[in-house]
Amino acid sequence: MKKVVSVTPLKDKKVAVVFSDGVSGVFDVAPYIRSDFFKRLEDDAYFRQVRLFFTGIGWPDGQDLGPDTIEADLQRD
Repeated sequence: MKKVVSVTPLKDKKVAVVFSDGVSGVFDVAPYIRSDFFKRLEDDAYFRQVRLFFTGIGWPDGQDLGPDTIEADLQRD
């Protein structure tokens, strides 16, 4: 199973990710912030708390994105 092994917050609500198979790129989280579930990510200090969460990425209050979602919209390096 493919999983995210590294995540780094970037400016403009984007994150740099590296997958277990070596694929890497930038994922834009901004389109997801339109939903109430992800609204807290508008706060830049909170957004920067992104971390690995199971096979994807997540934030302290439970917002998360899985590897399939991230890979589908990944801007590859």
